[in-house]
Amino acid sequence: QVHLVESGGGLVQAGGPLRLSCAASREIFSISTMAWYRQAPGKQRELVAAITTGGYTNYSDSVKGRFTVSRDNAKNTVYLQMNNLKPEDTAVYYCNANHYGLGRLFDYWGQGTQVTVSS
Repeated sequence: QVHLVESGGGLVQAGGPLRLSCAASREIFSISTMAWYRQAPGKQRELVAAITTGGYTNYSDSVKGRFTVSRDNAKNTVYLQMNNLKPEDTAVYYCNANHYGLGRLFDYWGQGTQVTVSS
């Protein structure tokens, strides 16, 4: 059974930092692209950042230069370092693991962690 467990959410003032963590089961983490998505009230879930098994990263335009995604393969954990947070970053943040196998996409989600940025 795949488990993605997020931590690190909370309330922070605008301009402040916050780091999210997502621990995954080893068998999935080692073969998956890991990603962070977020969903604000009344909005669709959107991709924030992703990192492949090879360490290649991708960011949404809204967070480039402020957020950094990284992975620790020894700990089976992916991180999202968020700096210079803005009120519009307020959302539930979800960890995602995905990989291809047997001709299809396998997609796993964490339970989500709330990030609230006060102005």
